[in-house]
Amino acid sequence: MKILITGGAGFIGSNLTEYFLNKNYKVVCLDNFTTGHHHNIEEFLTHPNYYLLKGDIRNLKDCQNAVNGVDYVLHQAALGSVPRSINDPITTNEVNISGFLNILLASRDAKVKRFVYAASSSTYGDSESLPKVEDVIGKPLSPYAVTKYVNELYAEIFGKTYGIETIGLRYFNVFGRRQDPHGAYAAVIPLFVKQLMKHESPVINGNGDYSRDFTYIDNVIQMNELAMLTNNPGAVNTVYNTAYGDRTTLNQLVQLLKENLAVFDSKIAEVQISYGPNRSGDIPHSLASIEKAKNKLGYNPKYSIEQGIKEAVTWYYTNLK
Repeated sequence: MKILITGGAGFIGSNLTEYFLNKNYKVVCLDNFTTGHHHNIEEFLTHPNYYLLKGDIRNLKDCQNAVNGVDYVLHQAALGSVPRSINDPITTNEVNISGFLNILLASRDAKVKRFVYAASSSTYGDSESLPKVEDVIGKPLSPYAVTKYVNELYAEIFGKTYGIETIGLRYFNVFGRRQDPHGAYAAVIPLFVKQLMKHESPVINGNGDYSRDFTYIDNVIQMNELAMLTNNPGAVNTVYNTAYGDRTTLNQLVQLLKENLAVFDSKIAEVQISYGPNRSGDIPHSLASIEKAKNKLGYNPKYSIEQGIKEAVTWYYTNLK
């Protein structure tokens, strides 16, 4: 079997690549290295089943070349980050909507067996209901959220109109090995880890009571594999929350990080936390219902946030020093 992983040099994409290469799949990586990194894929370059294509999903020809002879597409390429989308909505739209449409169209024309794509919990927008259930969403709170919701609409229309099988995975705050701690739009966990390792005070937006369903990368890999391979006809052409099903406040998160990092450096336990204003476009609370994924895909997440943080911190302490 041959899989195309778009954004394959990124955090999630490179972890998916490693997993499926170890299971003897052929893996094609399409990446333009805007947010992906060569060091994420360096170990795969000599693998006989690995193919790297440097290209951009905004270019239809690149997408057509990438899907040639492919059985499944795992579409991870996107410009993430709510603040980035607020600062530059045009580029976010070009990549996340026009790029999405290009790779979806190319997949349809190549008659791939299934198109699995990274959706987002940001789609829930201003909905205050908890836990988040797939068919109850609110209005988007950022340009990024708009783009990810449009992805779901396009996937649904392509399924109905052209018969292509699609599954969207609404990721909830994924973290783990290879997640980039650098740059203006670094995710909160690797950013805080980097700062704590330098004995710098992490800055929490707001009073720290905002909560998230932090989801370890191995749970996300499991969901991608289940979505790709399910033979349940009632499980396709829909979306699933991809999470652990528990929520953690930012204050609790920092405490967890300090406790786990202090195992390597006891001084980290003494680092003080700073607080700043709430961030525009942020959802106050996020908690996923994972019942649909359990019932239709057989999803059984193995890593709680405590287990995931322990694994992630060990990786970061080894690789960031």
